[in-house]
Amino acid sequence: MENNAAGSPAVAALFSRGRLTALPRKTARREHVLAHLAGTLFAPGHDYTERDINDALRTVYDDFPALRRFMVAGGHLTRSRDGACYRLPQ
Repeated sequence: MENNAAGSPAVAALFSRGRLTALPRKTARREHVLAHLAGTLFAPGHDYTERDINDALRTVYDDFPALRRFMVAGGHLTRSRDGACYRLPQ
């Protein structure tokens, strides 16, 4: 997957050299960023371990645990009950 900031100008403005400069506080703007990351870092129909998710998110933002939590809470990623498997929602 690619991790560029192509997409909406509002999302692109939050990236510098392929890295997220700040996680937006406003929910709507944060949701746009999370949707962008889900679509560029992860493939549909693929199962990921927590380590896979962390490694991918770490490439764009230092606080990858916060990104992971926001992505699951916002429905951008689903997590199995035991936390062993993550995937894009269907």
